[in-house]
Amino acid sequence: MTQDTLLGNQIRVLVVDDERPIRFLMEKELPRAGCVVTCAESGEDALERLRTQEFDVVLMDLKMPGIGGLEALRRIRESGASAEVVVLTGHPDVTSAIEAMKLGAYDYLTKPSSWGRWSSCCVARRSGGSSRRRTRPCVAWWHSAARRRCSSGRSGAMAAVLATVERVAPTDANVLIEGESGTGKGLIAQSIHQRSARAQGPFLAINCSGFQDQLLESELFGHEKGAFTGAATMKQGLFEVADRGTLFLDEVAEMSQAMQAKLLQVLDSREFRRVGGTRLHRVDVRIVAATNKPMQREVAMGRFREDLYYA
Repeated sequence: MTQDTLLGNQIRVLVVDDERPIRFLMEKELPRAGCVVTCAESGEDALERLRTQEFDVVLMDLKMPGIGGLEALRRIRESGASAEVVVLTGHPDVTSAIEAMKLGAYDYLTKPSSWGRWSSCCVARRSGGSSRRRTRPCVAWWHSAARRRCSSGRSGAMAAVLATVERVAPTDANVLIEGESGTGKGLIAQSIHQRSARAQGPFLAINCSGFQDQLLESELFGHEKGAFTGAATMKQGLFEVADRGTLFLDEVAEMSQAMQAKLLQVLDSREFRRVGGTRLHRVDVRIVAATNKPMQREVAMGRFREDLYYA
C-alpha cells in the first residue's frame, strides 16, 4: 500500500473537550488508527471549525462550559454538516443518552475511568465513489479491564434499547435486563424508574450475588429482633423500604432455588413476612432485575424457575 493511499484513507476527526489532558491523549493515540486529529476546547470553538473545515467524525464531550455537547450537537445537525457525532461522557446516564440519540448522535460512549491500555479503531468507507468519507462504525473505545460503554456498540442497537426503555417505563410491569457486565444495566434500571409513575418513590438496589441465602432474605424482607444470632434489633427489608418505588435486583440469576421461590411468592401475593416474624406486610414494589447470563438457557437448564422468569 502506497503512502498516498494511506493518506487518502485517513479519517478527519474533530475532538471537542475542555480538558487538555484528554485532547493531548487523543492527539497522540488516534493517529495510530489512521486519523488526522484537530482539537477544539469548547463547543463554540468546534462550531467555528466546522464552518470552515470538513470532518468525518466529531468526538464531543457532553459537559463543557458555555455551549455543552448536546447543544453543540443540535447546532451541528441544524447546520447540515455531514460529520458523524459521537458523544463522550465521564458521567453517563440514560436520559442524556436518549436526548443525544434523538438529536442525531451516531453513538454515546463512556470515557474510560483509567486511560491504561486502550485503543481506538476507525473504519472508513467511501460512499458512492465520492471522496467524502463516512464511518461505519466510527469509533470504539476499549479500556484494558473492560469495555466502558452504555450500549451494545452500534447506534441501531442502542436506539432499540432506549426505545424499549421509553415504552416499558410508564407501565407497571416487572422488567428483566440481560447484558454483559459493564454495559450499563444499572443505568437502564434507574432510567426506567425515573420515567415511571414511581419516580417520586424510592429506588433501591441490591446485588444478589453478594449474599448467602439467610443474609439475602434478611436484606430483602427484613427480620424481627432475635430471629437469628446477631439480630439484636428489628430491621426493615428492602421490599418494605421500597414501597411505592422500584427495587433493582442485580445478578438475579445467582439466587438459589429457595430464594427464587420466596421471591416468586412475594411477586404473586405482594405480601411477605420478616424473617422470624408472623405478621404479613403488604407492599407495592416494582421489580427491575438484571443478569449477565442468558436467562432462557438458565431456565432450560433448570437453574432458574420458569414461573419466576415470566412473573
